Amino acid sequence: MVLLEILASVILISTISFAGVIGLALGEERFHRLLKVFIAFASGSLLAAAFLDMMPEAMKEIGEKALPMVLFGLIVFFIVEKFIHWHHCGKEECDMHPTAYLNLLGGSVHNAMDGVTIAAAYIASIPLGVVTTIAISMHEIPREFGDFSVLVHCGMKPRKALYYNFISATTAVLGAVLGFVFLSKIQAWVPYVVSAAAGGFIYVATADLMPELHKENRLPKLLSQSFALIAGVLVLYFALTLLPEV
Repeated sequence: MVLLEILASVILISTISFAGVIGLALGEERFHRLLKVFIAFASGSLLAAAFLDMMPEAMKEIGEKALPMVLFGLIVFFIVEKFIHWHHCGKEECDMHPTAYLNLLGGSVHNAMDGVTIAAAYIASIPLGVVTTIAISMHEIPREFGDFSVLVHCGMKPRKALYYNFISATTAVLGAVLGFVFLSKIQAWVPYVVSAAAGGFIYVATADLMPELHKENRLPKLLSQSFALIAGVLVLYFALTLLPEV
């Protein structure tokens, strides 16, 4: 049954959220020493996901209408972050940086859209569904590791970050079910939602993560973080370009 194959694929992709185990394997102390490097990598992978994957895909469907939605996503994420600051922090120090919530929100939307994409591919043909699952899996690995690094940077304990990252990833299952049942009704809205999520990724990378990197002024740190940011872009770029288009 096609639905079972769809669910098996999105559950498999959801487990990629445990890519942060790589960080735990380094040991908590060493991981925290390298955290700014991983944050730079996360910035690059978020920007690459937005500019090289999400926006081009949306523009194929709706053309230049995608651009206002990217701007809309930027503004919405700014407002959400301000609301989180006001609601959860007030005049006291936050126990969790709002960037963590924004990253989980953006990641959840992105994962749900991946689920819709996989459902659509399997409905077209099972071989296309398999290829689509492989392609999405490959570009999810660097992004999920980046998401884990962001959550730890924002104050979460590593094990808790793995848990929340997995919960965010399971929205792929919701997207797949909705895609299977309501594909003809929701397909027209997908490019708009993807564009807004791309704007959210750009906001998180440039407004929240990159300013943290500017706090390091020593040349070795500058070089390592610059190389990590470029690596985040390149890894996602090659994952997207070397695999079949989905």
